[in-house]
Amino acid sequence: MALSVDDDEVRARLLALRADALERAVGLGAAKSDLVEAAWGANIDDEHDPEGQTIAFERAQVDALAADVRRRLAEVDAALDRLAAGTYGTCVVGGEPIDPARLLARPTATTCVAHAPR
Repeated sequence: MALSVDDDEVRARLLALRADALERAVGLGAAKSDLVEAAWGANIDDEHDPEGQTIAFERAQVDALAADVRRRLAEVDAALDRLAAGTYGTCVVGGEPIDPARLLARPTATTCVAHAPR
C-alpha cells in the first residue's frame, strides 16, 4: 500500500466520515418528512406565496443535499473497499502513491494531485 499511515487510523477516519454522513441523511429524511407534512396543510398555490420560499423549493434543496450525502457515502464506501483491497492511497490513473497530505485533506481521494480533475 502506498500510504504511510496506519490502516486502522485510516479506517477509523473513514468510518467516522461515514457515520457523519449517515447522521446527515437521517436528519435530511426527517426534514423532508416535515416538508411533506407541511405541504398537506399548506395552500395548494404555494408557488405564489409572497412570504418567501415555496415548499417545492425547500423540498428541492433537501433533495439536493440528500443526493450529496448519498454521493459522499458512496465515496467513503469505495475508499473503505480500496483500503480492504490494499489499493488505498494509490492513484487510479497513474498508479503512483497519493501524497498522504492530500489523503489527510480528502480521505476519499482516488487520484494524485497531478491527475486530479480540474
